[in-house]
Amino acid sequence: MKKRIAIFASGSGSNAQKLMEHFMDRTDVEIALVLTNNPDAFVLQRADNFEIPSHVFTRDEFYHSDSIINMLKNLDIDLIVLAGFLWLIPKNLLAAYPGRIINIHPALLPKYGGKGMYGDHVHNAILQAGEPEGGITIHYVDENYDEGEYIYQARYKIDPTDNLELIKFKGQQLEHQHFPRVVDSILKKMKK
Repeated sequence: MKKRIAIFASGSGSNAQKLMEHFMDRTDVEIALVLTNNPDAFVLQRADNFEIPSHVFTRDEFYHSDSIINMLKNLDIDLIVLAGFLWLIPKNLLAAYPGRIINIHPALLPKYGGKGMYGDHVHNAILQAGEPEGGITIHYVDENYDEGEYIYQARYKIDPTDNLELIKFKGQQLEHQHFPRVVDSILKKMKK
């Protein structure tokens, strides 16, 4: 039976696109829905380009109703993938999909995680701290920001001359290289 993914994203959606590309020609996996809290998110255009349905939701719909859960259940979603999604996942969604929500974070957790630590905030903190390396963490999602069990980490070297853009680029290269592969391996282990 075909495994079905829902992607949540708040912004550009470059990781979402890498997932779309990775699973595009597969008969055993389908990206069934892209969801966002941002009506201006470029991820909506990316979903449209791949002819994947999308849904924009409000804070009230996400936190004070079961409409998102009902939508996911109606689509028979097996795995929820957060790809640059900035809101904390509510308890009712965690309960509906235990161990079936994963996230990618642009740092080597537990460092540089938590509320407000996303995108350039993370990369700036790494740069300001003079870290010798950066990296990515793919992890399960729990009730706290960036505290779920780690699935995979990858590292890159930071040179003393690296600026913010170069650190971002190195991190994004790792994300794009590893995220689709790790999602694929999780799906292979998952029972329908």
